[in-house]
Amino acid sequence: MVAKGDMLYAWASTEEGVRKGECGGAVTALLKYALESRMVDGVLVVKKGSDIYDATVEIVTDPADVEKASGSLHCGTLLLSKILTKYLEGANGMKLALPVKGCDTMGILELAKREKINLDNLILIGLNCGGSVSPVDATKMITEKFATSPADVVKEEIDKGQFIIIKKDGSHKGISIDELEDEGYGRRTNCRRCLYKIPRQADLACGNWGVIGDKAGKATFIEVCSEKGANLVEEAAASGALATAPADPKGIAIRGKVEGAMLKLGEKWRKKDFSALSDKLWDTIKEETSRCIKCYSCIENCPVCLPIEAELKKATTMVPTGQIPPSPMFHMRRFAHISDSCINCGQCEELCPMDIPLALLSHAVRSEGDATYNPKLGSAPYKN
Repeated sequence: MVAKGDMLYAWASTEEGVRKGECGGAVTALLKYALESRMVDGVLVVKKGSDIYDATVEIVTDPADVEKASGSLHCGTLLLSKILTKYLEGANGMKLALPVKGCDTMGILELAKREKINLDNLILIGLNCGGSVSPVDATKMITEKFATSPADVVKEEIDKGQFIIIKKDGSHKGISIDELEDEGYGRRTNCRRCLYKIPRQADLACGNWGVIGDKAGKATFIEVCSEKGANLVEEAAASGALATAPADPKGIAIRGKVEGAMLKLGEKWRKKDFSALSDKLWDTIKEETSRCIKCYSCIENCPVCLPIEAELKKATTMVPTGQIPPSPMFHMRRFAHISDSCINCGQCEELCPMDIPLALLSHAVRSEGDATYNPKLGSAPYKN
């Protein structure tokens, strides 16, 4: 009997599933079973487009196609919560299973609070996340730091504190994340500050942290986070689609240490980024946003900034129309609007054509507001 709170090792029951999937193929096997059993109508998968720097999404309705999206894409920086609302009517007309990072999970929950997403129609399979790398920055990093043509790289991994590339000839090369980031490469800045590495608000939290012994690299560590997740694992195992074993107690302890190390790294980056702003946050906002061309990309791609017609009409009384760059109040209103719900997903910053550090500024505003509300929380008041 699988129950909420259980910690398991799991892997696909078939040799093909183990070979094609990541870490034993458990996540792929669960998604495939959810579709085969008609628990869901479709699976929202993230898959490789033209290369490993091009992440695309697809709704899969044929179980045989689920395996096509096996593996990880650390250079894919999509936010699935926004995709659910923009293209899939918030899952109101279709039951879906999907793999989610921490920021995907937080975005989905925030949109569910606003009644834009129907959680009853979703099965969320959370993936432990140490961060992602911008596709543009990744190609630059591989060229300059790895002395390799990005076109020669067929796979990448973030493991044991390194960013690792695998080339067409099968050779590997890894460089320490700390070294890369100290030199201005590595993960997106919002990912560095993230304190939500294991998405326990999903139905399952899956990853390779804590898998030891003969199962290392051949199984996935699963933490069961909801009754819905427990039901999926139990039925998949009973059907023969998934094999499971209790997690090794030493592995559980190691997983905790890995998570702790990642959180300390996130705290380090918060301290560095936020202290650089210190008492000049509002002056920095005014200076940086002076480059704004008012393209609305930051609003369009934010999962929690949902402007409605009445709000936009009210905004025009404070922010004159037709001005480029707009009055600082344009951004002040936006920061105020999301000050209690910014999830630090980084979409506003990554998609800003003027390279305004919007994620940093939004994150700092939220951190400052939460710390003011409860001074004991300090500079890292919430876990995202």
